[in-house]
Amino acid sequence: MARARLYLIRHGEQDRAAGHAPDGGLSQLGREQADRLGDRLHAVPFSVIHHSPLARAAQTADIVTGYLPRVPRHACEFIADRTPVPSTGQRHRYPARWHSWLDDVPGDERDEDATALQAAVAHFGVTGDDDRHELLITHNFVIGWFVRHVLDAPAWRWIGLNQSNCAITIVQWDSDRPPILVSFNDTGHL
Repeated sequence: MARARLYLIRHGEQDRAAGHAPDGGLSQLGREQADRLGDRLHAVPFSVIHHSPLARAAQTADIVTGYLPRVPRHACEFIADRTPVPSTGQRHRYPARWHSWLDDVPGDERDEDATALQAAVAHFGVTGDDDRHELLITHNFVIGWFVRHVLDAPAWRWIGLNQSNCAITIVQWDSDRPPILVSFNDTGHL
């Protein structure tokens, strides 16, 4: 039975002076969070580190990589920052109380009907011939979508699955059963 275990990490705290700018890096606390995360994960046999292209995720990966020097890493568009929003035809699948909030999601962050996030799950949520452990340093809503998928929850249920900065969520695919949530928002190292 082959197993794929994904460690989903929200980047460290962003420097508040940058707001939510894509090029905003980590705050001092964010760097400390990433350092503690790296120390916590140093013994996991990762095959690769994927990180969002945004500065806060790349900087988190820079720090974590110091604890995993032999593990290759790369920027990965599959786990870029995005917000799943329903198309007009799928709007009924989301509670009405969220519609106005979703309408205000900026155009460059919108992932209509979660097309890109579904592609990310399809890409990473597969097993091969061998077990693998992969580290994905990404963003809150991306992690929420993976968890929602694994739990087979309604499309809108990623909302409210909030991940702390540098917390660990683990999802797992086995070749002979449905995916499982191993842990969610583990902050024991912080």
